[in-house]
Amino acid sequence: MSGQHIAYIRVSSVDQNTDRQLAGVVVDERFEDKASGKDTNRPGLTECLRHVRKGDTLHVHSIDRLARNMTDLLKLIEDLTERGVSVEFHKERLTFTGESDPFQRLQLQMMGAFAEFERSMIKERQKEGIAAAKAKGKQIGAKRKLSEEQVSEMRQRLATGATKKDLAREYGVSRQTLYTALQGV
Repeated sequence: MSGQHIAYIRVSSVDQNTDRQLAGVVVDERFEDKASGKDTNRPGLTECLRHVRKGDTLHVHSIDRLARNMTDLLKLIEDLTERGVSVEFHKERLTFTGESDPFQRLQLQMMGAFAEFERSMIKERQKEGIAAAKAKGKQIGAKRKLSEEQVSEMRQRLATGATKKDLAREYGVSRQTLYTALQGV
């Protein structure tokens, strides 16, 4: 009896679409994550790893969908193939079966290194973009929910007996936002 065909699909954010990944590949089970690939702590991946059995084939759109760094990638592939699970990366047209094949391992390491390099380049460009935006005076991150005047007023009211809970409700912010503003962060 042949094993199941399992799909693992990941996009980085909830507003991204998973439809193009593994389009046309017939699978028995499908596991998805809408999360960063910075580590392997993802609910869909965890469930997928629990589900796969000896003889199964895990289908992944591309290497960077499974892991973003070489250590995680090698560990995942090694763990899966030792359990008798084949891993097929469709974009790169690579399949890993756990057979002692030095060329297969070299391919995996090279592709993983490229994926890790690409990720570090993206992070570098992101840092540069943030620095350029800051230099132009643009707001980075969420806008402040409370003005300096409001924070000053809250401090005065707290000194005269108002509670933080009541002030947070009155100003329409969470207590954590109020605490953060009062700390001057």
